[in-house]
Amino acid sequence: MGSSAIRIFDTTLRDGEQTPGVSLTTEEKVTIARQLDKLGVDAVEAGFPVASRGEHEAVAAIAKAGLSCEVVGLARANKTDIDSALDANVDCVHIFIATSDLHLKHKLKLSREQVIERITESISYAKSHGAAVEFSAEDATRTEIEYLKVAYGAAESAGASRINIPDTVGVASPHTIADITRQLVAAVQVPVSIHCHNDFGLAVANSLAAIEAGAVQAHVTVNGLGERAGNTSLEELVMVLSRLYDRKIRIKTELLYETSKLVTTLTGIRLQPHKAIVGDNAFGHESGIHTHGITEAPLTYEPFDPALVGRRRWFQAGKHAGAHGISAQLAEAGYYPEENQLGEIVSRVKALGDKGKTVTDADLIAITEAILGKSSHRERVLDLVDLAVVTGKGLVPTASVRLRLDGKEYTSAETGVGPIDAAIRAVHKITDPSVQVRLKEYRLEAITGGSDALAEAIVKVEDANENVVSARAAREDVVVASVEAMIEAINKVLLRRRKVQAPSSSMQPPSALSQQAQSTPDPSADANH
Repeated sequence: MGSSAIRIFDTTLRDGEQTPGVSLTTEEKVTIARQLDKLGVDAVEAGFPVASRGEHEAVAAIAKAGLSCEVVGLARANKTDIDSALDANVDCVHIFIATSDLHLKHKLKLSREQVIERITESISYAKSHGAAVEFSAEDATRTEIEYLKVAYGAAESAGASRINIPDTVGVASPHTIADITRQLVAAVQVPVSIHCHNDFGLAVANSLAAIEAGAVQAHVTVNGLGERAGNTSLEELVMVLSRLYDRKIRIKTELLYETSKLVTTLTGIRLQPHKAIVGDNAFGHESGIHTHGITEAPLTYEPFDPALVGRRRWFQAGKHAGAHGISAQLAEAGYYPEENQLGEIVSRVKALGDKGKTVTDADLIAITEAILGKSSHRERVLDLVDLAVVTGKGLVPTASVRLRLDGKEYTSAETGVGPIDAAIRAVHKITDPSVQVRLKEYRLEAITGGSDALAEAIVKVEDANENVVSARAAREDVVVASVEAMIEAINKVLLRRRKVQAPSSSMQPPSALSQQAQSTPDPSADANH
């Protein structure tokens, strides 16, 4: 492949925010824009200024945030939209109008000639006010190609700095995209960009096809967010371009995961675990064959070092696991069983997996300690002493907890969207200053039938160093089970940290507890310790 640079145009804050259920505040949009600038994107499409007063304020705030990347505002091909974008002080106005006969007949009610007039007038107007212009022919891939060339030719003549080819409903194939791009690159002198939707799962492939055919910019969104099935995934396209195509990009790939997590948190849109590059399982291994290869030479079963995208590999115990993977997993937690002991641990893990059980880190440690003759009860750092929950129709769910942390007791209370959320928030209020874990995954399963069913809560948490720990607890009370599972997971984080980093040290009680939770100097606790 050639080595020419590819421009990354991020539209997370515009097309990405059109994801159903996503609505960002001005502060959140500015935070994401700053992160995208830090990541190294060439352009940030800040929003659609005319859409609402709040949207205009957000675009204007991003425009004056001092970003090094280009700030773009979307506008239809009319003066009202363009004035709104200009008033927000964007660097570039992204003007669009549909060109397919389908859109002209059913949406715009305009002739082809009228659309060409709109293109010329709107771009000329924006240019006369000193703005750079990128022009998109909406539904370009369903537009007759000769008319599409006329439309883009008119945009270029009116002063457009770039033209963009939108596959608006994701119906083009890589072959079609390549053909359209090749013809437009030959027809105009300005740079050509590509904007793909993922309705058939082809957004990344189509973007690559366009780049191979001469496009020098791609529109992307973090995590592939967007309407319907989303847009071209920033992280996937960037890694393919840099690792497989050897194309120059400005993206600092080590910040990809950090950026993905920020957008996930602020949008509330969770990723499927097997999402490429940034999904939870992207660098997770269970199969014994794979973990053996990984421990000997990572490239055997990983296409690149996880650190390149800000990730770490991890191993999962289960029925497919082998001795190498489980040994590596135990070493991270500070356990080094002998060969015969390791064989017995692997055998028990497989037996648990054969029963259809998810083998959590807590299960693995419990099995290991049983075989090694150790007792986890002697090493617990955090325990649940008391839990009370108030909930009901018309009431705000509220939970109070009392925890024993390194021999001292602390209490806190929190509200939440439900009793489980409130209880876990109360636990976090006490432990976060020292532990700093976030809940990545939560699952509740009924083990027995009936209204008095025994319920099993399974959680997965991640600490500040991106270590992932899972745990479970079973109770008739789902709130208690959830809190106990969370505390078990936090315990494993603390014990792993002590075993690996400072086996003989004792964690200091949270320094911020006086502000964030009520510290008990509980007489009975002090007397017993």
